Amino acid sequence: MISLRLRVDPLPIDQPIVIRLRESYTADQTQHDAILVDHDGERREYDFQGFSFVVRASPDEDLDGDVLLVVPGQASAHRLIRATSTHNTLLVTEQCDQLCVMCSQPPKKYHADLFEQFAVAASLAPEDAMIGISGGEPLLHKDRLFPMLEAVAAERPDIGFHILTNGQHFEPSDAVRLVGLGSDRILWGVPLYSTNSRTHDLIVGKVGAFNRLERGLTTLMRAGASVELRTVVLQQNWRDLHTLADYITTRLGFISVWAIMQLERIGYGRMNWSSSFKDTSMEFEQIARSVDIMAARGMPVSLYNFPLCSVPATYRGYAPSTISDWKRKYLDFCADCSLHAACGGFFEWYSHDEGFAALGAL
Repeated sequence: MISLRLRVDPLPIDQPIVIRLRESYTADQTQHDAILVDHDGERREYDFQGFSFVVRASPDEDLDGDVLLVVPGQASAHRLIRATSTHNTLLVTEQCDQLCVMCSQPPKKYHADLFEQFAVAASLAPEDAMIGISGGEPLLHKDRLFPMLEAVAAERPDIGFHILTNGQHFEPSDAVRLVGLGSDRILWGVPLYSTNSRTHDLIVGKVGAFNRLERGLTTLMRAGASVELRTVVLQQNWRDLHTLADYITTRLGFISVWAIMQLERIGYGRMNWSSSFKDTSMEFEQIARSVDIMAARGMPVSLYNFPLCSVPATYRGYAPSTISDWKRKYLDFCADCSLHAACGGFFEWYSHDEGFAALGAL
């Protein structure tokens, strides 16, 4: 698994700062750039505003252009942007107002406000980067999130964002601001687990969540926002999938794509695995029916986090590689698979002993 932290020698700072690592001076040099002056094995020394900044990493690892968050007194730095990766996500808060049974990032009460640093990091990203924003629930802090997005848009209009949110905190008054942010720059990833409000509310652990989500989706629709509707396949909503497909095609025709997602075995997902994981390698009918409904009505649908050998051949074209590179792995039999290059593989924390029962090289 790719590490999202790098060992560093602490700098004499009293506030978190953002640093971009560069191998040499460039025309677009900024005050946030640290220039490599010495490289000896795992040790790399940079000149940062006249200070020696030491980073330790594998000798063959490319760090040129990577953006770090350095925290006072800490001997490791957060690797916010990896310049060679398309899978960069900013975790802007760990607070959330839901307790989803499959949450991969269980919420915490404490919040560290780093929106100013995140804005700087995004402005230092490679050209045309798409940056993820996640939580917790980012819109619990929309009074800080929206200005951050606007600041980055003003400085770097080429940068796009993929923002994961439960969608419950949009107000009708937000529509004008959402229009200003631009539907072509921001894709909102919003979860909907069932058309049965009780089922949806039970999955997310919050009474009234479904009704609040419907209002939020209405605001996004009126703003012309781009929306990726996300549904994790669970034992709890398995029988509702085809009904959800009908609901989407008749009432949510404005969405950009419906992402049907396999469960991630970490956090609450791991704790509730036995009661939530649905083995779609053994039983695919509900997904097939849902995909067929979407396709027949001309609406886009994708299968996220599905290894290709768990999907019938007819539907593999709907299953792109979606697992982030830093948390992706392949199993032993994957080496002999003819579809290895196109397959997104498995989450690093996937356990084959408790996972898909009908897998194998294709």
